[in-house]
Amino acid sequence: MRIIAAAGFLALGMVASQSARADYVPPFKGNDTGGIIAYSMATQVDARQVAVDHCARYGKVVKFLAVQAYEGGYISFSCRWVPYGAAEQPIRTLY
Repeated sequence: MRIIAAAGFLALGMVASQSARADYVPPFKGNDTGGIIAYSMATQVDARQVAVDHCARYGKVVKFLAVQAYEGGYISFSCRWVPYGAAEQPIRTLY
């Protein structure tokens, strides 16, 4: 029983010594409704193409919402269904 308790305290100590990364956001984050691209990433890659490719995975088209054009800012976009009357599905490109 003491060995289990010692192992538990050791595991608890290891978890407590890890820093919580609650403030970390990846340079690109999204789901089927839209996402954000870090402005620093957008200066290195084509942000429009990244957003188009992301939304095409869900069979949707991209609509850009806002741009914060400074270091630490984000480009936000939404993924919308293909408008009625469109003849084809969105095209997914290869890098």
